[in-house]
Amino acid sequence: MATKKTNTNEFSVYIKWFWKIFILGIAFVVLLFLFASWGLLGEMPSFEKLENPDSNIATEIISSDGEVIGKYYAQNRVPITFNDLPPHLVNALIATEDERFYEHSGIDARGTLRAIVKLGQDGGASTITQQLAKNLFHGSDGAKNIILRIIQKIKEWVIAVRLERQYTKQEIIAMYLNQVDFVSNAIGINSAAKTYFNKDPKDLSIEESAVIVGMLTNPSRFNPNKFQERSTKRRNVVLGQLVRNNFLTEKQFDSIKNIPIALDYKPDSHNTGYATYFREYLRDYMKKWIKDHPKEDGTEYDLYRDGLKIYVTLDSKMQKYAEEAVAEHLPNLQAEFFKLAKNNKNAPFLNISKEETERIMMRAMKSSERWRIMKEEGKSEDQILKSFDIKAKMKIFSWKGEKDTIMTPRDSIRYYKHFLQTGMMAMEPQTGYIKAWVGGINYKYFQYDHVGQGARQVGSTFKPFVYATAIEQLGMSPCDSIIDGQFTMHKGRWGIEKDWSPSNSDGKYKGMITLKQALANSINTVSAKLIDRVGPQAVADMAHDLGVTSDIPAQPAIALGAPEITVREMVGAFSTYANQGVYIKPTFITRIEDKNGIVLDQVIPESKDVMNKDVAYAIIKLLEGVTEDGTGRRLRWGGAGFRNYDYKFNNPIAGKTGTSQNNSDGWFMGVVPNLAAGVWVGNEDRAAHFSRTYYGQGATMALPIWGLFMKKCYEDKDLNISKEDFERPKDLSIKVDCWKKEVDSTAIDEPDMGEFNF
Repeated sequence: MATKKTNTNEFSVYIKWFWKIFILGIAFVVLLFLFASWGLLGEMPSFEKLENPDSNIATEIISSDGEVIGKYYAQNRVPITFNDLPPHLVNALIATEDERFYEHSGIDARGTLRAIVKLGQDGGASTITQQLAKNLFHGSDGAKNIILRIIQKIKEWVIAVRLERQYTKQEIIAMYLNQVDFVSNAIGINSAAKTYFNKDPKDLSIEESAVIVGMLTNPSRFNPNKFQERSTKRRNVVLGQLVRNNFLTEKQFDSIKNIPIALDYKPDSHNTGYATYFREYLRDYMKKWIKDHPKEDGTEYDLYRDGLKIYVTLDSKMQKYAEEAVAEHLPNLQAEFFKLAKNNKNAPFLNISKEETERIMMRAMKSSERWRIMKEEGKSEDQILKSFDIKAKMKIFSWKGEKDTIMTPRDSIRYYKHFLQTGMMAMEPQTGYIKAWVGGINYKYFQYDHVGQGARQVGSTFKPFVYATAIEQLGMSPCDSIIDGQFTMHKGRWGIEKDWSPSNSDGKYKGMITLKQALANSINTVSAKLIDRVGPQAVADMAHDLGVTSDIPAQPAIALGAPEITVREMVGAFSTYANQGVYIKPTFITRIEDKNGIVLDQVIPESKDVMNKDVAYAIIKLLEGVTEDGTGRRLRWGGAGFRNYDYKFNNPIAGKTGTSQNNSDGWFMGVVPNLAAGVWVGNEDRAAHFSRTYYGQGATMALPIWGLFMKKCYEDKDLNISKEDFERPKDLSIKVDCWKKEVDSTAIDEPDMGEFNF
């Protein structure tokens, strides 16, 4: 009996100790949670921080047709709402990551007990809300120290409960998917969908959603771009979870489980995608804008983290068509350039000395990244120069894609000097809105912007400024006649230091012709006579009134196109003719919003009257002559000199070709009633160029890009690009119909011979 009583007492003692330990354990855990919530175990997020968690949100560039054409970011994240998620993606997430998501309040007690009992062998117990808490306030990497990890876990539980009180279940799902790093520079579901499938999240299929949800457990391990077989198996696990949770039938599962993953992998990069040159130009603009537009508290917006939305005037489809037009024509032209360069020992340079060549090469070397890095490392100039003659493995640009090769850095510089560059811009004359901007052929390899930065010699595209001045000041019309013959401007006239006798490009003279014929055939002597009559300063003033900010010397030679002007300025000037004499400054932004959609800035285009409607319309009729029977007539039959293209326009087009000395620059400016576009083509260095005008003229180098671009625009009926006649002013005071008799309608057609014989 005594023994039995002793055993009972001992058992009673054990029971008491058990309950004491249990109660103390519970109290300890409660205290830990209290300490965590009070911030005694480390800083906890405040109510305000839970309302507005820190998040690096990318700034988006949004086109006029609503497409995101670029981003600026520290992390490539653009948040979306729950309504932007397809139901099957949400179901896949819950079925795979947190089956009792709608039943718990942030912590899954059953899952936690299971994980403790089985020591995590059947997986962890973190709910979606806990994972969100970890991502928001602790980052994706857990603490290494076991004590710190336990403390971190407790804090995550507390934060998870607070998040559940603060947000709806739908908001938590959206926040969680917006925070996940899916690798490949894709942060959040929006970037992941576009990176791996080139889709918006709402357009993802069931199997595509399963691939993305499958990545959540380990994005690097289940990256479908690198490990497709592994990713496929993981996708099918997710699909199996959908079946288990009655979101998918066995029949549906069987029909899709063997479908291979169809990636449309489009990783986001500042150097790739559409409108790369424009995006860089816009970045520079935004840096200044940010300084001029501080927040209410006086701090500056962060272009890479504050989630601004920049609404730009570019049309995503027109931008695509412009870049495609460049990519269709320039490879063909480049092939001809390389072919002709084979017989040139100093290729790509022509007619320059060895010393001049070395100066060009030295300038290129000193501006290279290699030179900058070695200079910062303290290397001497001799050491740096020697490095340019040591062969190395490198990737180089070609129109057929990047190529791996071995060459010296010096040879790579000479190789790149061969490439023809381009600048192209299109805008609406009536709004000033820029619709397409192509600053070069490949931003990764050639970062100089030939639309916004590069001013080049414009050749005969300058001549309409001369004609406009003459029509406005002298009362001339396109139908007035003038003699195309030898002409000399004598020393002292307009400040010239010696006699100037310009000749035509073919060395021939046509005699009596109309102004319309003279501009159509780009007659140099006529332009020289006109500027002699009105004066160089008046022509320079006209160009400046038309938006040209580049320096234009008041010298007679500007009549033949000596000034250097940017593509952007030239397109703005030519647009004025189609807008009835009203100049509207080219504009590329409509508004800027913060991440909450509050408008921070609304851009109103600048405009001014430059010439009356009659003069503007007269210039349009002159320019139509260029494409009807002049240097731009190739647009009517698809010619490019060395090959033909499939465009044959029969609608009114006001255009002008331009070719600079030595064929270094080829231009084409083309205008229809609601769109103006300009194209420049040439090598980076003027010493590199075609030896023959057959290839180097604007009609061969630049016009085909304009033609290919416009053909694509016309085929896209949604763009509504006009094929109609230009609007004719009422009571037009300038004669423009040169082959029509005003009085006798039965008379034989013949040109108006009103003559300005000078």
